[in-house]
Amino acid sequence: MDGGSAYNPRTVEEVFRDFKGRRNGMIKALTTDVQDFYRLCDPEKENLCLYGLPNEHWEVNLPAEEVPPELPEPVLGINFARDGMQEKDWLSLVAVHSDAWLLAVAFFFGARFGFDKADRKRLFNMMNDLPSIFEVVAGTAKKQSKEKSSVSNNSSNRSKSNSKRGSEPRPKLTKPEPEDEEEEEEGVEEEDEDDDDEQGETQCGACGESYAADEFWICCDLCENWFHGKCVKITPARAEHIKQYKCPSCSNKRARS
Repeated sequence: MDGGSAYNPRTVEEVFRDFKGRRNGMIKALTTDVQDFYRLCDPEKENLCLYGLPNEHWEVNLPAEEVPPELPEPVLGINFARDGMQEKDWLSLVAVHSDAWLLAVAFFFGARFGFDKADRKRLFNMMNDLPSIFEVVAGTAKKQSKEKSSVSNNSSNRSKSNSKRGSEPRPKLTKPEPEDEEEEEEGVEEEDEDDDDEQGETQCGACGESYAADEFWICCDLCENWFHGKCVKITPARAEHIKQYKCPSCSNKRARS
């Protein structure tokens, strides 16, 4: 089904890499490849499951026939609820079950290969640093990033105002002009740091990973979310000829309306 018998990660880093690959595959199914995923989840078929694969691909398939299975199985019957719910609610439900399955697979490997308390904690922290599939699908991962950015900006502004208020009652021991220049330089440095933090917190709307300067990114002109070029299959050369870019989610919304 997903090659679990041929691929058994044994270290914390290998299990996390396996988790990350499966997660990216499932995010693709529920975002950029959502039309194909929707079509494959035919309610007329038998119980179907969404599998994320270590190579960042995904598949909709029947559950394993072996009992007990080689790996924990995803939730059964995701196709049955497809036509009985709003599409957004249905995708969110599949996303929640997918998050639970990813954790089950990761800690299955941890138990199988004897991870101790420190290893399990380190593995969880590595996984927890990434937005959940539900957060990516629901769009809350991007909102949380913006909220963190605004909080950091507010705290830096408060620290600036506090430092100015604290300096007012003190006697001036130096000339006022150099003090103003130093404050201006400090203000410029703090603004640059804020810009760097905001860039670092920008996350791909498809896979949820953070911004990296050495990768090509493209912004949707409608929802203003940023995406890895590779996640939405846009190259730098192709982007030069696009006057208005619409991400897969915005394109799907317009097609359905």
